[in-house]
Amino acid sequence: MIFDQGDFDESSTFLASELFLRQPKEVLAKNFRTDVSSFDDLPDGQLYIFPGTPAPTNISEQNVTGPNGVIPQQGRYSYHFSQQQPYEVPGGSIKIIDSASFPIAENFAAALVTIEPGAMREIHWHPTSDEWNYYLQGQARATVFSAPSSSQTFDFSAGDVGYFSTPEAHYIENTGTEPVIFIEMLQAPRFTDISVGQWLGLTAPQIVNDTLHLPADVLAKLPKVKQYLVPGNANLSTTNFTNVPAA
Repeated sequence: MIFDQGDFDESSTFLASELFLRQPKEVLAKNFRTDVSSFDDLPDGQLYIFPGTPAPTNISEQNVTGPNGVIPQQGRYSYHFSQQQPYEVPGGSIKIIDSASFPIAENFAAALVTIEPGAMREIHWHPTSDEWNYYLQGQARATVFSAPSSSQTFDFSAGDVGYFSTPEAHYIENTGTEPVIFIEMLQAPRFTDISVGQWLGLTAPQIVNDTLHLPADVLAKLPKVKQYLVPGNANLSTTNFTNVPAA
């Protein structure tokens, strides 16, 4: 469930159980053209989260359609992420939902990101929104850079929440042995980010070299297309040693 306003609470709406409880039963009977006794078993109090009865195996058996037909796609309040084909790149995959694919999402966007072991969500920042992460699986590490000279590194695991303010640059690296899966959320109508790799790749190589003093082969490999994810060595225990003879 997505609330695109942090100040939302149940006081901003009402529950059907409360509505019925606070009407005279005679009025309910008249409104629904039935006997007063039909409302003898109304629940006494709020029903916000409560046990229900099992849904049918075929959910369409209880679908109700009004005389005007089904709600068009641009007006629906649910989106089936499971039916979206992921965008697969070296290092993992990503599914994106925003107002382009889910028109009712006027003020939020999200991505379901899968990062393979050793790979990472590339270094990036968001120009128009803070970012919230919810980790569903795996072990991850992120470093956030806050201009001009502050940075901090955090470790995350399933059940953790991450937060990056606009426009703090950051990455998310899989430091475990299983895929990292997390939800990346923005308060914006479109899912957008600035890829540091693509940003440099679309900048004149001379300017990049003058600024960062990068080798020519690195400049030549800077991507022109946003990568989202980049692969890496899944064996994080691999270390190179050099034998230095004793003097």
